[in-house]
Amino acid sequence: MAMRWSTAGFMPHDQPLQARPETGSHDFTTHLRWFLRGASRIFSVPAVLLMSSFVGFAGLAIESGMTLVQTAFMTVMIWALPAKVVLIGAATSGATLPAAALSVALSSVRLMPMVVSLLPELRGPRTRRITLLFLSHFVAVTAWVMAMEELHTIPRHLRTSYFAGVGMVLVGTNALVVVAVYLLSASFPPIVFAALFMLTPMYFLTSLWRSARERAGQVAMIAGLVLFPVFHGLAPGYDLLLSGVVGGACAFLFHHIDRKRLEAK
Repeated sequence: MAMRWSTAGFMPHDQPLQARPETGSHDFTTHLRWFLRGASRIFSVPAVLLMSSFVGFAGLAIESGMTLVQTAFMTVMIWALPAKVVLIGAATSGATLPAAALSVALSSVRLMPMVVSLLPELRGPRTRRITLLFLSHFVAVTAWVMAMEELHTIPRHLRTSYFAGVGMVLVGTNALVVVAVYLLSASFPPIVFAALFMLTPMYFLTSLWRSARERAGQVAMIAGLVLFPVFHGLAPGYDLLLSGVVGGACAFLFHHIDRKRLEAK
């Protein structure tokens, strides 16, 4: 009987080879499982607080005369909540389109350090650049905090699937929240919208404090909170910018001095 070599040794030539497992199907199932694990974070406290804030945002949009389509489009395309508030403020104040676009861009610059710190954690051995570019759209404070809390426990080649589940489901769910509020807007008094809208800044503050890896980050937050009322009284139109620049400079100086102190020991 004719023989041939296989990975298991010699076997008869006329004996059929056993079918190999479909690695493609297995990989798809694994990625889907991690995507669903990321999607399940929609049931966490941060996600619920964010959805409640989008209830308040929808109320702001309704009071400002925005249509349902415009508000839902902003939710999906801009995503970060403060940037949408800036856009509504610019639109209702009669600002020109370039001025509104510049305002939104400047308000979103704060997310660039988050993108820079997150994308290297998401990149796997075969991750494509277009995948990272797509996922960067979903980087905002809530999604960033969720990802940074768990990415170190997730295999590197599955991190993009996990974060896609976090980001896409957060955006999609909050778009549905906006639609639901528009359909039920008559049932919500304005004070409810205002109260819910304030939940997200409080959550952002506590989450960023907890997730700060160095004391300099906490110093920057304290400096910003202290300096903002001062600059608001001195230069109301530039209070947020000045608080960020001066507070960040204070945090950088603290980090530099602290590092020199540790090196001297």
